[in-house]
Amino acid sequence: MDIIAEKGETLVFCEVKYLPHGDVETLAHELSLSKQQKIIKTAKCYLEKYRQYSSRIIRFDVLAIDVPGLEPVHHIANAFSE
Repeated sequence: MDIIAEKGETLVFCEVKYLPHGDVETLAHELSLSKQQKIIKTAKCYLEKYRQYSSRIIRFDVLAIDVPGLEPVHHIANAFSE
């Protein structure tokens, strides 16, 4: 988990991937189901510790940095869910 941010009533857990020598396929591989499950598990631990956020809407985003074929900072909102 790289970034945890608030946007209105939403708590956004964001994974950042820097892949200057990758491509969209590499990005998909980096965000495998097991990686997504680890991010979700980390988010649940965070929410257990910081219960003041337990009523928030939760979203999982990805920022892809310098991936050839994409804009320099490619934001994928709601990249995956539980």
